[in-house]
Amino acid sequence: MAENKRRGEEPADEQFDDLEGADPAADDDKVEAVAEPADSKESKKDTGRVGLFGRLGRFVREIVAELRKVIWPTRKELVTYTGVVIVFLSIMTAIVVGLDYGFAKGVLALFGK
Repeated sequence: MAENKRRGEEPADEQFDDLEGADPAADDDKVEAVAEPADSKESKKDTGRVGLFGRLGRFVREIVAELRKVIWPTRKELVTYTGVVIVFLSIMTAIVVGLDYGFAKGVLALFGK
C-alpha cells in the first residue's frame, strides 16, 4: 500500500478517476438530503455528549487516517536527508566553536589574564 504512494509514481489526477462519468445532479440530491434537518427523536439523541472512550476512539482513527496520507521517504532519500543534516550541523558547530574561541581570545587580550 505504501509503495504506490511514493513521489513520482502516482499521477495527481488519479484520485479523481473514480468520479468520471458520475452524475453531478445525483450528488446534489444526496447533499440536500443530508443537509435537511430531521425532526425524528434519533437525531436529537445523536446530538448528545460523546464519552471519553468515544473521543479517544475518534482521536486514534484520525491519527491513523492522517498517517495514511503521509508520503514516506525512500531509503535513498532518507540517507540523503540524514547526510545533509549531519553536514549542516557539523558546519554550524565549527562556526560556533570558532567564534567562541575567537571571542575568548579577544576578551583575554583586552582584559588580560
